[in-house]
Amino acid sequence: MGRKLLLEHINVPGINTFDVYRQKGGYRAVEKALKMTPDEVVEEVKKSGLRGRGGAGFPTGMKWSFLAKPEGVARYLVCNADESEPGTFKDRFLMTHIPHALIEGMIVSSFALGAKTSYIYVRGEMMPQIRILERAIAEAKNAGFLGKNILGSGYDLELYVQPGGGAYICGEETALLESLEGKRGNPRIKPPFPAIAGLYGCPTVVNNVESIAATVPIINDGGDEYAKIGIGRSTGTKLISASGNLVKPGVYEIELGLSVEEFLYSDEYCGGIANGKRLKATVAGGSSVPVLPANLSLKLANGEPRLMSYESLSEGGFATGTMMGSGGFIAFDEDQCIVRNTWNFSRFYHHESCGQCSPCREGTGWMEKVLHRLEYGHGKMSDIDLLVDVSKKIEGNTICPLGDAAAWPVASAIRHFRDEFEWHVKEPVKALETNYGLANYAEPIKKVEVTS
Repeated sequence: MGRKLLLEHINVPGINTFDVYRQKGGYRAVEKALKMTPDEVVEEVKKSGLRGRGGAGFPTGMKWSFLAKPEGVARYLVCNADESEPGTFKDRFLMTHIPHALIEGMIVSSFALGAKTSYIYVRGEMMPQIRILERAIAEAKNAGFLGKNILGSGYDLELYVQPGGGAYICGEETALLESLEGKRGNPRIKPPFPAIAGLYGCPTVVNNVESIAATVPIINDGGDEYAKIGIGRSTGTKLISASGNLVKPGVYEIELGLSVEEFLYSDEYCGGIANGKRLKATVAGGSSVPVLPANLSLKLANGEPRLMSYESLSEGGFATGTMMGSGGFIAFDEDQCIVRNTWNFSRFYHHESCGQCSPCREGTGWMEKVLHRLEYGHGKMSDIDLLVDVSKKIEGNTICPLGDAAAWPVASAIRHFRDEFEWHVKEPVKALETNYGLANYAEPIKKVEVTS
């Protein structure tokens, strides 16, 4: 069983309350951090090797060190709890069951950054989680961990929960800040970056829920100890949202470096593909990362096992690799249609485009329409290359990464499953009645025996 840092006490009754969380060692990190200097806290996070858990994978401690500190100017920490990526639900799970882990992480992180006012920006549809967080904040404040002169340290912090409007684009940090200021959630042109001019024009750090919660075990155990977990530059543990055609979908905390095969097939984690089916494809990091066929999901191009780490998942570039992303792991069995799934993703991105950049505003709509044609029997062979061409015109030509997020799934689906797209053109009637199946995408995968 892999080590658990965030979900160690997930099954303890009442762990969502302050008293039980405190009994299990909660808020020790705050007590410890307040006896350190802010720079020392930042240094521990740097030593841990923690990388952003929201999708970008940028080193958290390095990001903190970029924060401008002009005299007399407020600084802000904003937690990105928008979690709009299809296939990702780990942050919602954490906020629902262990809200005080996030609150404690917010206090530690705010202290390190010198922020006296911080915000948790939550997706508007998550009203139960918003109420849970507000209750947790009230409990922490009553216990003296928020407000004026926390634990007699002289440090003040007010923490607020702010509901968003339910827009995917507000997962992008500058669009989130625009929304938090009461404006339309359009991404800003960078530079200036939020570390220089963020919320209300002040220096701001925006971090994901899991990234902030991870600072708690880092301060409790030390950055060096945290860095011993994982593999290479992928240190620590990672929450994975596992969904799709799995025996046991759900949220799992893994040590980075676990093999994809063990994660998918061992009883400790996903338990294999549901209903005795075979694996056809995976999306390893949420809908915005490249899709991989079964053989490249489990093995690198050189035949070595693919691991659940930032480096191994991206091994081979987009030709034979993908990305860790937000950890939204979706498994597709042999009965799933890649064309239909790709169209569904494109439909989402077309709907969620803010419309600020022409390549994204127009290109996502074109891709949705062409994929709809292919799925419903009206496609032409030239449509396949047209999709590739449009995806190239979008990628890298927008203010924010939504354009890339829309282009990569389409390009990778055609790269690895072109014969299925062509079959939709050659057999339009048959494609409406049945799915292409497994074809040559994978050999039957035997259930792996996990040895302790």
